[in-house]
Amino acid sequence: MNATGSSVLAGLEPLPFWEHFEALTKIARPSRQEELVIEHVRAWADGHGFEVREDEARNLAVQVPATPGRESAPKLLLQGHLDMVCERQPDSPNDPAEGRIELARDGEWLTAEGTTLGADDGVAIAAMMALADDPSLPHGPLVLLMTVAEEVGLEGANGLDPALVQGGSILINLDSEEDGRLTVGCAGSTDTWVRVEAPREACDAGASTLAVTASGGLGGHSGSNIAHGRANAVKVLGRVLRETQLAVPFRLVSLDGGKSRNAIPRDAVAICSVPAGSEDAFRSSVEKAVATVRDAYSKTDAGVGVTVGPAAAATDAWTAGGTASLLDVIALIPTGPLAMSPDFEGLVETSTSLGEATTNGTTLVLHSLSRSSNDSAMPEVIAALDAAARLGGGTLEVKANYKGWRPDLDSPALAACRSVYERLFGEPPIVTGVHAGLETAVIGSKVSGLDMLSFGPQLEFPHSPDERVSIPTVERFWKLLVGVVAQLSEPKGGQR
Repeated sequence: MNATGSSVLAGLEPLPFWEHFEALTKIARPSRQEELVIEHVRAWADGHGFEVREDEARNLAVQVPATPGRESAPKLLLQGHLDMVCERQPDSPNDPAEGRIELARDGEWLTAEGTTLGADDGVAIAAMMALADDPSLPHGPLVLLMTVAEEVGLEGANGLDPALVQGGSILINLDSEEDGRLTVGCAGSTDTWVRVEAPREACDAGASTLAVTASGGLGGHSGSNIAHGRANAVKVLGRVLRETQLAVPFRLVSLDGGKSRNAIPRDAVAICSVPAGSEDAFRSSVEKAVATVRDAYSKTDAGVGVTVGPAAAATDAWTAGGTASLLDVIALIPTGPLAMSPDFEGLVETSTSLGEATTNGTTLVLHSLSRSSNDSAMPEVIAALDAAARLGGGTLEVKANYKGWRPDLDSPALAACRSVYERLFGEPPIVTGVHAGLETAVIGSKVSGLDMLSFGPQLEFPHSPDERVSIPTVERFWKLLVGVVAQLSEPKGGQR
């Protein structure tokens, strides 16, 4: 493992960080399948003689002793997650789910060829390992808390055994995505599944079977990108088909889209049974509907489009009435920002994103992720989803994941981080919240009294093949982390 030998990473600083990051790109680490990266961390820790503790959820806590003179400092928790969203372009030979990430440089940005990069949250894991590697960097007792299955509902954090981090008083989460910002609050989240069952019958004699595909959108994170006007492929497909059905009474065979509950769907496909002699009219109606969609997203997601192509002949489909009902439900499900934060300008407070659509026999399943930093706003969101399900003759399943993380602007850890930031960079940081799920919300509810904050480098388009991290801000992030850890572990009286 040597980043200096890589043409992409050659010359980048800090070198130890990039060496660890490059090693992570070669390890398959999809959510719920973190065995290989856990083995990698354990081997590294064993090489340093660090104790590794693991709970039943498979979260790791690497115990790093204090550097000389810092033994009496408060125990500091550094935290990030081991898993990543494994998205790829359909034609890419690379696949993060199989440990194939091909790094690429685009000016001052690091990205990956045709796949997600895994900077979310490989940045945190690499930074923790690099910090613990270097005995010249002063710190008190550290616990490197590495959680699993963050990208599928913060499952690792939800299953955290508090004994794993016993004695810790301050937690620094390294899963933020905006340079120059210190995050002190986040949204809670709730998963919902609308299930609508509709009757199916044999396809009409002579009917054509066509595939209607929505694709080309930017996608992205369903929290941090929800207010950016990104097209949701499932919603786009539903809209186009609903408008088309008014002109051509086709029947749905299936509708599937989205790959991750917390990513804005980039692709969705519907198989349609079109009456004999109506194929040209169907194609024409789709094109007409697509023109309005393109116009709607011309400023925010100009690449989105819908195409019609051949499909294998279907034997049965939902009835015309069932098709209409399913498309109505898709139209009714709210997707996008629902309220803005009264505390932080420009920050979304409440939102919903329809993340996945799945055909399961006679049932269409629509999986949404709703977020809010205002816990009292969530019942209204759930009521709207329940109403959509009821109007379609379906049911709603609700899974409340975690509450929001409320900011503490008087936090000593925040004060220390502000001080270090201003000393290093000559200007104050922006203190804000984030409209996304951070594990701090869950961990803070399990370990009472934790003083928490979060920061990271500039990371853009997470959860999509366009994911990229700003190289200069990684160096700034590293300097801030080293400085904050050193300051928070200062012995009382300043004596080292």
